[in-house]
Amino acid sequence: MQILFQNRQPDRIASLEEYRNSGGYEALTLALKKYTRAEVQQLALDAVLLGRGGAGFPAGRKWMTVAESAPFPRYMVCNADEMEPGTFKDRVLIHTDPHQIIEGMIIVGYSVLAEKGIVFIRTSYENAARIMEQEIVRAKEAGFLGKNILGSGFSMEIAVHRSAGRYICGENTAQMRAIEGKRANPTQPPPYATEKGIWGLPTVTHNVETLACIPHILRHGPEWFKSLAATPTAAGTKLYCVSGRVNRPGCFELPMGTRLSEIIEDHAGGMQEGYQFKACLPGGASTRFLPKSFYDIEMDFDAMKQAGHRLGTGSIIVFDHKTCLVAATLNMIEFFARESCGWCTPCREGLPYIREILSRIESGEGCNDDIPQLRRMCRYLCNTYCALAPGAVSPVESLLTYFEDDVQEHIRQRKCPFK
Repeated sequence: MQILFQNRQPDRIASLEEYRNSGGYEALTLALKKYTRAEVQQLALDAVLLGRGGAGFPAGRKWMTVAESAPFPRYMVCNADEMEPGTFKDRVLIHTDPHQIIEGMIIVGYSVLAEKGIVFIRTSYENAARIMEQEIVRAKEAGFLGKNILGSGFSMEIAVHRSAGRYICGENTAQMRAIEGKRANPTQPPPYATEKGIWGLPTVTHNVETLACIPHILRHGPEWFKSLAATPTAAGTKLYCVSGRVNRPGCFELPMGTRLSEIIEDHAGGMQEGYQFKACLPGGASTRFLPKSFYDIEMDFDAMKQAGHRLGTGSIIVFDHKTCLVAATLNMIEFFARESCGWCTPCREGLPYIREILSRIESGEGCNDDIPQLRRMCRYLCNTYCALAPGAVSPVESLLTYFEDDVQEHIRQRKCPFK
């Protein structure tokens, strides 16, 4: 069932009229004229809407942490930074039906009385940024933004903020500092953003996909939303990106909890001829490798957690049996080492050191001591301000857990055995 993609066209975005014809902005009308702010929050909580940006935190619970006595103005931020390697679902969603996101932002704004909305978008998504700016104007002209929306007394404005273009800007606290025009380094709570966020004022941040789910929950109810999932503990649909050695790479809306094997074989067209599935990263480059023993795993937050893995963004990077996973891991560490903000020592110094070790192993200059040293470094890099370094070493740690033989072969043969 297509919910977020119900208005998807092959070559253009859905217009405001098309969105309204499919029920768009009915949820906002319900929220402003029928439900109290507390009821809107409870609907999201009852629907078990978990953040689709990777953390999986209950959306309704986040809104509830904005105190009634909190100061004004309050902010609602849409995180469209999406610099996680292998992840492109938010861009596809913006290019499909942007008013879902705008409506979701307004509903969240109403639930916490945030009258200022910000779409924080990565600098390379210029087309998406222009789409959002264009459709925000159209939503305002239609009376869904601005002063006294639909005669409710609630007012809200939304602006688009282009990112400085660094991966760290996707981290919540670093993102808020970037919006303020400061160096984008993370800070450790407390206080939390919903207490003191942008300019010291309450701020609620959500991922693009999370926001797009909200209007559908209000229109159809929590039980309907939960019924969309393929597993009993999950809720809603999920946008799964698939890239790598498959026949039909792309972005697919499927029930949350759809099995990995079904996503790859039925929707991504299976492996290309002459190639076999070896492993995948299930949620972007900051998640652990899943070897073939997990090929039938249910792709939802609970099932992945029970298996010792993270769903992350649900963006699946597929690796075939002819691909060197040492080289693939080195490629990802190159990215993370470059994108470290340099604020804390383990990340700033540790990632380049891991890169150096992996580079030696891949070039045939590694030694047996490199493997335990990599394991030690993976442990050390968990002591950082934000999740960049722990996420960055997830592929390294799982490479050593599931594919240590590949690493050993590099050391024994004094070369990459896949070249």
